[in-house]
Amino acid sequence: MLSKANAAIVKAHVIAETDHKMAETLKTLTEDCVFDDRALEYVWHGREGARDYYTMWWQAFGVKPETGARHAPREDLLIVETTFVGRHVGPFLGIAPTDRDVAVPMTIYVDFRDGLLSGERFYWSLSSLMAQIGVALPWPSVTVGS
Repeated sequence: MLSKANAAIVKAHVIAETDHKMAETLKTLTEDCVFDDRALEYVWHGREGARDYYTMWWQAFGVKPETGARHAPREDLLIVETTFVGRHVGPFLGIAPTDRDVAVPMTIYVDFRDGLLSGERFYWSLSSLMAQIGVALPWPSVTVGS
């Protein structure tokens, strides 16, 4: 079970993230947080990296998390099964907006330290997202984070 402090920071984080309030979202993260996106095979470091990660998703899809199952095997680990929904309204990995709706099932492992989120690991299907925006496989090779 999550500690009370970690449960409270998750609540603040989800509210800020859902409302796309960047400053408030970043305040819920440690300065050296790590965002590890397994589908994109890229890791973002620190609050600036987290800002880049959120900006990528919010500008490309305007994603909003749907309520999902939560599991807390320890007081400093939360596992969330959720679906991010949105519409492809901005460039994503070099792909022009298609204005198609997306619903991306995702599992997120959230770690905590000192009353803040210290990292998130994201597991989702890149091929599923690409199919939803109408990109046939194989798609052009791109570099994430550049």
